[in-house]
Amino acid sequence: MWGGRAQVLCRLWGLRPAGVPGRRVLSCHAASEEGSGSARCWNCGSPGRGEGFFCHQCRALQPPDPTRDYFSLMDCNRSFRVNTTKLQHRFQQLQRLVHPDFFNQRSQTEKDFSEKHSTLVNEAYKTLLAPLSRGLYLLKLHGIEIPKGTDYEMDSQFLVEIMEINEKLAEAQSEAAMKEIESTIQAKQKECTDSVSRAFEQDDFEKAKEILTKMKYFSNIEEKIKLKKIPYS
Repeated sequence: MWGGRAQVLCRLWGLRPAGVPGRRVLSCHAASEEGSGSARCWNCGSPGRGEGFFCHQCRALQPPDPTRDYFSLMDCNRSFRVNTTKLQHRFQQLQRLVHPDFFNQRSQTEKDFSEKHSTLVNEAYKTLLAPLSRGLYLLKLHGIEIPKGTDYEMDSQFLVEIMEINEKLAEAQSEAAMKEIESTIQAKQKECTDSVSRAFEQDDFEKAKEILTKMKYFSNIEEKIKLKKIPYS
């Protein structure tokens, strides 16, 4: 049983995706030969865990790798442009490997690790799927975060625009009025997504930060629209 599972693990976890700096690409065999430089298995003490989730000797599930970022975990290049179809496929693959339902007959330690892995995979998938959260995470990897209360950094014209949209939303009394506002926000989010993608491609992180801040405002309006649409659904 473990022979076939090991091959799957080697395919999924043996190679580091291209574009992730600072880590040497390892084949499955090379990972097994890594030696004393790798973390030791908690179960059998064997060195050379490599890049996988399972010990290459006893096949016990190992704890999450704290050095692995979401892009690496989900087999994506560290870039704002992400193939969401590939991302979803990767998510499904990983959940079939580490979901707690597959560890009912294993040790309590492995059950605990599977919970952590499954949670991590869910968080990574959710973060990289949405443009806003993906952009914010990418900024964070570059040491840049957007603190709360950044109104003073936005130009007054933009803040007036947000205020006017919020007022229009508050006054909307029909489904048609709601859809009009929703279409406007979707168009603005699409424009921002295209702009922030270009900013990341040019390594202009300050510009990306500015655009992502605007996207946060539009995202807040989208949440308000969802809440207000409930009576119409």
